[in-house]
Amino acid sequence: MKRIFAREEWCLACHLCEYHCANANLPHKEGGNFNAEMARNLKGRAIRPRIRVEEDDRVHFALSCRHCDEPACKKSCISGAISMINGVVCIDRDKCVGCYTCILACPYGTIVPSDDGHAAQKCELCMQNSCGEPACVAHCPNRAIVYEEVLDE
Repeated sequence: MKRIFAREEWCLACHLCEYHCANANLPHKEGGNFNAEMARNLKGRAIRPRIRVEEDDRVHFALSCRHCDEPACKKSCISGAISMINGVVCIDRDKCVGCYTCILACPYGTIVPSDDGHAAQKCELCMQNSCGEPACVAHCPNRAIVYEEVLDE
């Protein structure tokens, strides 16, 4: 199973991963998959990317869902909206009741309210859009975010 990993020694804290994530996850009717038009797509919009850059004085790194083998968010979901599809933890917006129990249960803090506030959202490895690989990985200028196979021990 492939996972996203951050290499903090390479992160510039430019936040481009956040913008590309937000753009890639806009509804298709708004042109979210057209990265050449990202500035137009996001202009004047409050964005809630599914990845975020954490910063302190010495370290910068991107944080996104770790797609746990036994996700606490899935166990806590009262409506059954969280499931695993081919090893990817996904949220069904139609089933989500917006109680945000999953936000409280996630030990990594990677689940956030959606843009409309109706449901929770998180990184789903860009499975819904046709990026080929997660947008944050594809557009990281310093290759600080990688998408690699997890080796079982």
